[in-house]
Amino acid sequence: MATLLSSVSTLTNPSPEPFRKAYGFYSQIPNLHSFSLNKGFIRVLASTQVTISPKDSVYTKPNRKPGNNNDTRHRDHKLNDAFLQLERMVSKGHKPDVVQATNLLYDLCKANKMKKAIKVMEMMVSSGIIPDASSYTYLVNCLCKKGNVGYAMQLVEKMEDYGYPTNTVTYNSLVRGLCMLGNLNQSLQFLDRLIQKGLVPNAFTYSFLLEAAYKERGVHEAMKLLDDIIAKGGKPNLVSYNVLLTGLCKEGRTEEATRFFRNLPSKGFEPNVVSYNILLRSLCMEGRWEEANELLAEMDGGDRSPTVVTYNILIGSLVYHDKTDHALKVLDEMVKGRFRPSAASYNPIIARLCSEGKVDLVVKCLDQMFHRRCKPNEGTYNGLAMLCGVGKVQEAFAIIQSLGNKQNSSPQEFYKYVITSLCRKGKTYQAFQLLYEMTKYGFTPDSYTYSSLIRGLCVEGLIEEALEIFVVMEEYDYKPDVDNFNALLLGLCKSRRTDLSLEVFQMMIEKGQMPNETTYTILVEGIAHQDELELSAEVLKELQLRQVVSESTVERLVMQYDFEGIEV
Repeated sequence: MATLLSSVSTLTNPSPEPFRKAYGFYSQIPNLHSFSLNKGFIRVLASTQVTISPKDSVYTKPNRKPGNNNDTRHRDHKLNDAFLQLERMVSKGHKPDVVQATNLLYDLCKANKMKKAIKVMEMMVSSGIIPDASSYTYLVNCLCKKGNVGYAMQLVEKMEDYGYPTNTVTYNSLVRGLCMLGNLNQSLQFLDRLIQKGLVPNAFTYSFLLEAAYKERGVHEAMKLLDDIIAKGGKPNLVSYNVLLTGLCKEGRTEEATRFFRNLPSKGFEPNVVSYNILLRSLCMEGRWEEANELLAEMDGGDRSPTVVTYNILIGSLVYHDKTDHALKVLDEMVKGRFRPSAASYNPIIARLCSEGKVDLVVKCLDQMFHRRCKPNEGTYNGLAMLCGVGKVQEAFAIIQSLGNKQNSSPQEFYKYVITSLCRKGKTYQAFQLLYEMTKYGFTPDSYTYSSLIRGLCVEGLIEEALEIFVVMEEYDYKPDVDNFNALLLGLCKSRRTDLSLEVFQMMIEKGQMPNETTYTILVEGIAHQDELELSAEVLKELQLRQVVSESTVERLVMQYDFEGIEV
């Protein structure tokens, strides 16, 4: 493991020199610099016709009981049979049972078979059945949450053509979906359409629009939108005003935010604890302690009483301004006030103490956490990893080892969790440093651990170093498995190196690792994200013909990328 650590030691000060071993791994990838994305995948598929087996390449999620994949296939077959039976019944002019059809709709949504769910809704309405509003809204909401707002809009239009009215809650799902996709103009058009139909937008509608406006165009435009809403008779509530207050604070316009806050009563609203916390955070982060104290003095009861969030804001900002002693006093005051601290209360203090190398105080703070029945979380371990940055790797490991002894899980599972947490939070180098210490005490990295390291390096843009892990794994007689390759493929695709990922895919097969459904999904989406939608659709169609991807995966990809010419 010392080799593995030394191979990434340059992460703290990356060198322009390429990794020698990494290039050994690159050398196994043919035609790296002359690779064509348009021709590449089809060539790769052609070269693997014999090796890819539909039976062997069915995706099995890790850490699941055996037989789960068969259960999923059995469920899919039952759903498909039920759908076909309903289709035959409607085609013969029979009315389906409303309860059974509604349950089928819910089950199809849960199984991610959205096109079939839409079809069930359409068959119900065309048969003269009036679906209940909750199932209709549920379907629209599911489509929007999955990013399929276009399909949701088409469904709403069809339902209205059938004479089925759309309520404000359903429209809110569409507005929110459009806002999440950054389509503010279209959202505003929907608002006009809502009003024209005689439906009254509610506070949720306005909050979605105002949040989208300040994120997309800035608070100034969001303010103008609020004025337009009020001029048209809209009645936003305090939530809407809190959205704008958040926008002002995030843009650093604290003076304006303070005036806006003070003017809330003239708008008919008394600020609540959320309003106070928004402004308090801004004042504290700017070190305006006198104004913050004045604001705190106003939080004297009712809807503006301090909460755990209020205390966490104070602790985090005090630590940020290097006032750790004051933060500890606030923490004590918090407990005296009968508030229960969370890991989020302690983590900023622990991180600061670790960055200063104050091991004794860190240990004292952690003991206090356990005494107050406060369980460490990912943020805690990320804070402890900062000891590595001041040359106290062994001390960091000793503390983590001590925390592990207090957990119910085995040391192997606990260490794996810590490494994964660090990689997820962009502290991959510290993960390697601690991993080296862990191996001295019997920890053996497994496939999941290696995949976490690979993903972490890829997220940080360190592709060559991620490739290096494969070299080291093989040096230690650990054969990389399909999950390790998938982690690398995903990292390459996210780095817009789908060309390289296709060559790694080919090498993966040459090394005897059979691709699974996750592998294919990563590559199809990687090609799509490089704006090669036609090629991506062609590849998906070929994979569908070979039966190496499930119906639900094909349907999700078809809807997500609006592929044409693929039956689902």
